[in-house]
Amino acid sequence: MKICMAGALGRMGRRILEMAVAAEDTSIGSAFDTPERGGTTWEVGAESDQPQTLTISANAAEAVALADVMIDFTYAGVCLDNVRAATAAGVPSVIGTTGLTDTQMDELRTMAEKLPIVYAPNMSRGVNLLFYLTTVAAEKLGLDYNCEVLEMHHNLKKDAPSGTAVRLAENAAGALGLDYGEHVTHGREGLIGERPKREIGIHSMRGGDVIGDHTVFFVGQGERIELSHRSSTRDHYANGALTAARFALNAKPGFYDMQDVLGLR
Repeated sequence: MKICMAGALGRMGRRILEMAVAAEDTSIGSAFDTPERGGTTWEVGAESDQPQTLTISANAAEAVALADVMIDFTYAGVCLDNVRAATAAGVPSVIGTTGLTDTQMDELRTMAEKLPIVYAPNMSRGVNLLFYLTTVAAEKLGLDYNCEVLEMHHNLKKDAPSGTAVRLAENAAGALGLDYGEHVTHGREGLIGERPKREIGIHSMRGGDVIGDHTVFFVGQGERIELSHRSSTRDHYANGALTAARFALNAKPGFYDMQDVLGLR
């Protein structure tokens, strides 16, 4: 499987490229990044004693044509352009970019009618198990337990809350019969009164080099349940992205997430 890495010089892009070289069934077909980074050379494969030099492209259309599947970890402003280029080239897409608007998500679903697209705000197997457990816990505990989501990331992260926190709240809301747009509150300040029963809180912290911590609280009278996941490296995200790419390569056209990839649905 030859991958095309969009956002090749970002934190996740670099780790995915490194893990792709180490994987026996995967190679790097191409890699691209922003126009100002076009032409940059990057050394990968040293960790697996398979060093190679990549030349980073700035042309998405040319890059995706050299691969079997595109993996996108960029940002919301360019992600859709990259997926459009991949779709035009007949190449499935795996998307880990967060912060997409509802309109952008609708366009992804439309493109997925032609080719498989895997969209996941977090590609870790552990985090996706957390998504599943959050849904189960919310279903079993109901609104007698207050649900709150806390996330912490490094101080360079641009969006808040994290895409993972949003998905956790969405899963809990769905299981509780709530609507994300109506019943989720982002932080609290001032004289806000009692906490409504039909509410889910999301709270974002930023600092240092924290890769990603997420905890879902279900707080009842006299007890609370905490479901937590903490990341110490980016390798499990990178391996998850490659697992999703293998899935996309053999899937029928459709809009998928990691629950589909991992058989948790």
